[in-house]
Amino acid sequence: MLIKECKGFELEKEQSNTSEDFFNRSIVTFSEDGEEKTLHVLYVRYFDEFLHEFTPYKQDPIMVQDNNEVSFKDIVALVCLLKNPGLRSRKRLYINSKQEFASYFQDINYNKLPEIFLSLNQKKEYELRSPLEFIMQPK
Repeated sequence: MLIKECKGFELEKEQSNTSEDFFNRSIVTFSEDGEEKTLHVLYVRYFDEFLHEFTPYKQDPIMVQDNNEVSFKDIVALVCLLKNPGLRSRKRLYINSKQEFASYFQDINYNKLPEIFLSLNQKKEYELRSPLEFIMQPK
């Protein structure tokens, strides 16, 4: 699988009677078997306030590489895809439970995430051989 892009953003109200401004969208675009796909993860923005509870990150942006900031929103869809490779066949995922959201971040090897973003910044792609490389294995 070739990862092409990881980014996230805050949704804004398009109409006064909608609740879009309570949500964030994170996307990961990847190519598999010659087909380009994008997974959109929509989640409650409030969960960003708890990133320190289920990740080692203490603030946002979570990392800075070559003057490029990577925010928490940028990694959410990627982490979901790494944790559940079955999501490759989905276009959208909606998470409104803090418990479900936190479960995606359990056992992720956060030390390896920067190499994905470094490759995306330099080569505009990252070859993911196995999602298991990013999951901590029990000792």
